[in-house]
Amino acid sequence: MTNNSRKKTEAIPNQYDGPRKPENRLPSGRFSLDYAGSDDPFEIDTGIRETIKGVRLSILAMGIGLAKIKAKGLYVDLEFHSMAKYIESLCEQTQMDRSSIHNWLYIGETYLKYRKELERVGFSEEDGPTKLPYVERALEIYQKKDVFRAVKEMSLRQFAGFAKGEKAAVKPSAVWVKGGRVYIGSRAAVTLDEGLDPKTRAYLEKVIMEAGEALESGEVLYITRLYDMDELRRFERAAERLKKELRGKA
Repeated sequence: MTNNSRKKTEAIPNQYDGPRKPENRLPSGRFSLDYAGSDDPFEIDTGIRETIKGVRLSILAMGIGLAKIKAKGLYVDLEFHSMAKYIESLCEQTQMDRSSIHNWLYIGETYLKYRKELERVGFSEEDGPTKLPYVERALEIYQKKDVFRAVKEMSLRQFAGFAKGEKAAVKPSAVWVKGGRVYIGSRAAVTLDEGLDPKTRAYLEKVIMEAGEALESGEVLYITRLYDMDELRRFERAAERLKKELRGKA
């Protein structure tokens, strides 16, 4: 028996733990500024829109970059003692004001902190990264799901007001009520058949009037079905108490 055969075979541990998760990357793209020298209104309009999209994406990318430099202390590798010194140098060399740099930093920090929530609602640079600095303030007032739905759907002005606790203004309704009839613009919204019996007609007119008045005032009409008039009267009393309680907390 040889010496080699006496040696124990060493087990090689399997270090493969599956495919690596791909890195989260922002979409990239190029946009041309040649439209600035054009006289074609459609070319200019398209160029402006593409540039706005590019600017938004650039702001988000710069914010994420700044946030990573701060969080990982990468400013040290760039030979700066602190993030403040790095920002100071950046401002001097690029002629950017300090408030813009800090705002981009805050955008990046917010995006990285709430990336999962933002991706869940489909938030992208097209939705406006400049809304992100208001997220933390909004979270102090509203539930998380409402905040991220709002940051996706609202304009910058609307979301800034939302974050302060302001209710969004209700758009004027095209529905209006006059003389016991409901109109949409200048036309009657509903016309009931003349052959209806008086009781049915009065009931339907009441329902239509309630719906029209709710739409006219920007309120919400909730419809439910009840067993009989006795149940309706009990439901109405309970509903009135609940409305007072809810509005007292608003």
